[in-house]
Amino acid sequence: MAKSKADLLQGTLDLLILKALRRGGPMHGYGVSVLIKQWSKDVLVVEQGSLYPALYRLEEKGFIDFEWGVSENNRRGKFYNLTEAGRERLNEELTQWQRLSAAVNMVLELS
Repeated sequence: MAKSKADLLQGTLDLLILKALRRGGPMHGYGVSVLIKQWSKDVLVVEQGSLYPALYRLEEKGFIDFEWGVSENNRRGKFYNLTEAGRERLNEELTQWQRLSAAVNMVLELS
């Protein structure tokens, strides 16, 4: 990732992946990373070395599952889906993120 790109804060990648799957529907890993990059106007770039371990971790926890399918370029791949437990986890993560970001903003706005 280029130095001008923002590094993902620890713990935010799972949140971004869950959000992408809720909003974008079932998709393969590359699609998740493209969606996050597009939504952030190219600021957040999720590298494969971070993305796939996060997908496996979320799958192990039961927050996502997958089905085999065929991609746009006619290649077989996993298409990830958000589970009901994943939806609940996303809501929890969003609440925590909003609380944290509000607190950081309060500190940064001090003169």
